[in-house]
Amino acid sequence: MLGNVLIFGDSYSTYEGYIPEGYDVYYYKDCRENGEVKSVNETWWHRVITEMGGNLVRCDSWSGSAICYTGYWGADRSETSSFVGRFQRLKKEGFFEENRIDTVFIFGGTNDTGNDSPLGTSMYEGHSREDLYCVLPAISYLMSELKKTLPDARICFIVNDEYLKPEIRDEFFRCAKYYGRDAVMPEGVDKKGGHPSTLGMEQIAKQVVDYLRSKEG
Repeated sequence: MLGNVLIFGDSYSTYEGYIPEGYDVYYYKDCRENGEVKSVNETWWHRVITEMGGNLVRCDSWSGSAICYTGYWGADRSETSSFVGRFQRLKKEGFFEENRIDTVFIFGGTNDTGNDSPLGTSMYEGHSREDLYCVLPAISYLMSELKKTLPDARICFIVNDEYLKPEIRDEFFRCAKYYGRDAVMPEGVDKKGGHPSTLGMEQIAKQVVDYLRSKEG
């Protein structure tokens, strides 16, 4: 059982009507043009939650978002779309006090690669605000702060099998190991226009479920 689920994602995890108002969306209702996903039931996260008996509390996914503060064309996204900024905003607003969260999925890094955000250096403590404009410190900061905020929650990185710089891909697995949490990279994911198709969503979901169940065994 996943219990109450929180998702931090980018376009891969959006779906019209299921993300917060004002966030950019990639997958629209009843639309086969963007990745051929026409129903929320076909998203990877809805499949995982249904298969493993969870309850979606919030899908905090923003199309085009990076984990670090640096967005496309070097824009400062610390107060808007960045994963780190969104986490900080939720914490400040009391979200984690008002909602019990048992499982967190983090599926990102693709836009950090696409916008060529500065990599920075791996670090596990002492993050400064300046560090969070770089990808590698932002990844470890996000995992570290989530673990402090939700010490009993299952936290899992889902890692894109394509499009990621090797340094970013390695950092996800390095941080998961360091903080005693999970990372899984679904492989062979079918994509249309760089985004998971209906088949790709099914492939992601199956491999995530298989991984989580293997950890339970």
